[in-house]
Amino acid sequence: MKDGISLGKGIWWTLVWFGFMLLYTAVDVVVLRKAVPVYGKYLNLLSIALCMLAFIFLLTKKNNFKINLFGNIALQGILLAIGCAVLLYFLLDKGLDSVFESIFPVSEENYQETLKSLSEAPVVSLIQICILAPIIEEILMRGFLLDGLSVSYGTVKALFASSFMFALLHFNMVQTLSAFICGIVLGLLYLHTRSIFCCMLTHMIYNLISYVTMILPLYGK
Repeated sequence: MKDGISLGKGIWWTLVWFGFMLLYTAVDVVVLRKAVPVYGKYLNLLSIALCMLAFIFLLTKKNNFKINLFGNIALQGILLAIGCAVLLYFLLDKGLDSVFESIFPVSEENYQETLKSLSEAPVVSLIQICILAPIIEEILMRGFLLDGLSVSYGTVKALFASSFMFALLHFNMVQTLSAFICGIVLGLLYLHTRSIFCCMLTHMIYNLISYVTMILPLYGK
């Protein structure tokens, strides 16, 4: 992104995506689960994808923002992305998350309930968590916010601001604190590689590792 953006604009577009999240969640809970309980989870996946496309259209149209998805891809960046995913797993899942869970036990209980709910539809949750979420979050947080805020406020402030907004999308304290650290790592990766694809790759692999180790074991219980 060549043009800078203000912090207010960054917050606004984060809230716009949050609004889309509320929209597809409401459609799922109020309509799909009741009207088509058998196929509701698949239709919910479709509604998430449609909301993503609508948001990306608005984001690019209103901000003259071009998504350079496959730019700056190099073998070194891909290897670094894989390494960052492994780092996040050991730093968070095997490290700091247990500390956050002990500090915020209520949030941890809510988080476990969310994991249990996701395990009830493993294929759908896999696509949502490991593919769709990393795509939209990296386009918004790294491609749009971090890049744009860096022009206006400098790299350090942009890194922390984009990571903070990334964390706010994760709802409870256990996830929020972990997401902030995750945002810092992903932001540093983007600043080093200038590749949204590498950030998506890290995000996808890390979520996949967490999915396999945390959600799949709950399936069928």
